Parts: sequence; structure tokens; C-alpha cells
Amino acid sequence: LDKVTARISTIRAPVDVPVRFGTLLIQARTCRKTPPEEPPETAVFLEIYDTRSGGPPDIVFTGWMFASSPALSALEHPVYDIWALDCASESTSSGAASSGSE
Repeated sequence: LDKVTARISTIRAPVDVPVRFGTLLIQARTCRKTPPEEPPETAVFLEIYDTRSGGPPDIVFTGWMFASSPALSALEHPVYDIWALDCASESTSSGAASSGSE
């Protein structure tokens, strides 16, 4: 969610591939999803950098985000809200984390 423009986007972030959203650089390091027989949970380990300063990127978030509890570990940024939604496998060796807002 871009709080200034109210633009809501769903971002697909393949594991270990940096994705840009506005001034943010989002990198999913791993994505875990529970099996269907367990209570549903998606957890994504993210590194998020802000590139707005003109110098080297500032890290604004690093850690796990949980789809079932977005407020538990949230990005605190004046312009953007980001949270994990789901993991999606694109092949047997890679995955993608979907993050965005509802």
C-alpha cells in the first residue's frame, strides 16, 4: 500500500531476486507455507531497503512476516505498508513470495 496515493499492489517477489516498489527494494530470502493438514500459515523472511536517500540503500526491515498476523512483524515506514500474503511455487527449485495489501 502506498499511503500517499492509496495505490494497492500485489507484488510477486521470487526468492533471492530484488523487486522494486516505489523507493523500496524488497528481497524475499525464504518463504514457508504449512502443509494442508496443518493450520494455514505463510511465513516470509524479507529484507526491505529504502533507496530514497540518494546514498547507499537504508535497511528499513529485516525479519519474518506472517500472513495470518500482519501486525506481529510489520514494516514501519511513513509511505508504505507491506505484508506477506502467500508463497507460490514457480518450479520445484524456486518459490515466490506474494506481498501486498488487502
